[in-house]
Amino acid sequence: MKKKLIAAAVVALATTSIAMAQNSNFNYNVDRFADIEVLRYEVPGFDDLTLQQKKYVYYLTEAAQQGRDILFDQNGKYNLVIRQVLEAIYTNYKGDRTTADFKGFEKYLKQVWFGNGIHHHYAQDKFVPEFSQAFFDAEYKKLPLEKLPIQSCDKCTKEKKCDKADKLLETLDKVIFDPTYMAKRVNQADGEDLIVTSANNLYEGVTQQEVEAFYEGIKDPNDPTPVSYGLNRKVVKEDGKVVEKTYKIGELYSPAIVNIVYWLQKAASVAENSAQKAYIAKLIEYYTTGDLKAFDDYSIMWAEETQGTVDFINGFIESYGDPLGMTANWESIVNFKNKDASFRTSLISENAQWFEDNSPVDKRFKKQNVKGVSAKVITAAILAGDSYPSTPIGINLPNSNWIRAAHGSKSVTLENITDAYDQVASGTGFNEEFAYSDTEVQLMKKYLTIADKLHTDLHECLGHASGQLLPGVDPDALKAYGATLEEGRADLFALYYLADPKLVELGIFKDPDTYKAEYYKYIMNGLMTQLTRIEPGKDIEESHMRNRKFISEWCLEKGKKDKVIEIVKNKKNGKTYVKVNDYEKLRGLFGQLLAEVQRIKSEGDYEAGRKLVENYGVKVDPKIHAEVLKRYESLNIAPYKGFVNPVYHVVKDASGDIKDITISYDENYIDQMLRYGRDYSPLTK
Repeated sequence: MKKKLIAAAVVALATTSIAMAQNSNFNYNVDRFADIEVLRYEVPGFDDLTLQQKKYVYYLTEAAQQGRDILFDQNGKYNLVIRQVLEAIYTNYKGDRTTADFKGFEKYLKQVWFGNGIHHHYAQDKFVPEFSQAFFDAEYKKLPLEKLPIQSCDKCTKEKKCDKADKLLETLDKVIFDPTYMAKRVNQADGEDLIVTSANNLYEGVTQQEVEAFYEGIKDPNDPTPVSYGLNRKVVKEDGKVVEKTYKIGELYSPAIVNIVYWLQKAASVAENSAQKAYIAKLIEYYTTGDLKAFDDYSIMWAEETQGTVDFINGFIESYGDPLGMTANWESIVNFKNKDASFRTSLISENAQWFEDNSPVDKRFKKQNVKGVSAKVITAAILAGDSYPSTPIGINLPNSNWIRAAHGSKSVTLENITDAYDQVASGTGFNEEFAYSDTEVQLMKKYLTIADKLHTDLHECLGHASGQLLPGVDPDALKAYGATLEEGRADLFALYYLADPKLVELGIFKDPDTYKAEYYKYIMNGLMTQLTRIEPGKDIEESHMRNRKFISEWCLEKGKKDKVIEIVKNKKNGKTYVKVNDYEKLRGLFGQLLAEVQRIKSEGDYEAGRKLVENYGVKVDPKIHAEVLKRYESLNIAPYKGFVNPVYHVVKDASGDIKDITISYDENYIDQMLRYGRDYSPLTK
């Protein structure tokens, strides 16, 4: 079950004032194409780390970047081959780079890099090439055989011709140019076979029914400490039998995992404390054996280590790429603690039991003894795998329900990432266009920066860590709806407590009206503005968007009698707006829905969860959608944002020993992607 809060409503972040600038001269903007804006992020405080800590960060960043190929391949079986061919054409192209074909080709390549494959990172749809098949075929045929991802013989090399090259081109033409083939990376449409109709590379030759039956056959319903079944496995059919293939050294993705382990070993040699060295050793054991019990042991050790400044995630962690929410995509983030900003998360985590005890959910579903909830604000040092270029703004791990209950969890908020979003969001006119009146505009200008960050803190630190499953309930009982309902549960927990006087009592908020900024933004986004990310005629499929939609639509319907929320038309300009009339009653609705979603999760009530999501979180009003798209287009804002990474440089003394690690921020998007293709492609060598 995914526990990340993705920066999904970046358009909504266009509301914040710029109060958190690290460097007013820093150039955040890098590139703009399709529906994407690529940014930079600063790594403030890196120079203040000790040399040992800098080495630790550096080795971990190298381990992070070695996993890039894994994600590409998980996202689609042809992605690595397509990336290689596209990059070869781009770097070997001798023609006019101003033609429509080449510009369309370059745009497509940028999209493939950003999506870690041929499908959109968020919408899941396959990219539509804006260059002709004739252009692609002609440029492909100009490439030397050694530039193609094929194994050719000496005869082929001498004759400069190979049947394998022709067959590969035929395959690529179908994959790239046929819109019906591998059309959606992750399909969530109710009533369809989600495995057969999804183009990811996590399953092969099996149906949804076969996969579900396979795991039902190997799970022990009486096991109080179940492993995360399928987490690091590909499910295939061999000789008519459903089997698992494991991501580990010696099996799937071995060359990349070998490199990851090499750099993890280097990192362990300069770790800050013995606990860090111990959990790195356990992570290496997991990568070596593929044993999911070893991953649980690592997760416990990682969650309980809270003394170090530097931290990281590295592995198969989050399962958005699997329509059944089981197999995880590879990702990594390296970070270090922002001590000054962590005061608010410390206050929240120290009071975790109070929040749990006062939650509006049934007492049967509450934890009687909240354990090991720790939270901090961090500075991201590198983003990789499924966290790059698009990245989370908050994380809560481990994902295992029993580990969180027995050993606790760690939550982080990526402050330098949210600050970068805030920087580029200033002055876009987004709020002025979509907010009901100037009252809401000023409310968000005044309070949203802190309210939005507190929502993330509460979502990650307490929301995901709250509640418990009833004995015997399968953690995967909610199946394809599990991720949406889990994110909704965490959002509702955060929304409910944002308005609690406890936050003022703790000194986190000074003004008790602060929460209203987040309430308004959230409802406006859920009902209207997130539709800027949906193509006309399409349903909502992404889990975070579905969770925001079902929360907002449910509250709109249940609060209709008291007019808690209204969708209104402005008679002067004819535009549609969201109006919140009663914030206190809206909080009450959040509490009611939180109680129901927690019940669904705790009891494993699949049918109730399915109805909640399908009835409130999927369908789009075409008239409002068309209006939102038209109004948004006039603002010229990219609905999706992501990042290039900083570049770390090793400085050595005369004897060859490392004397410093420095950072530069001047690498552009294309150069970084081409460099990663050259230097971090262990699966394509």
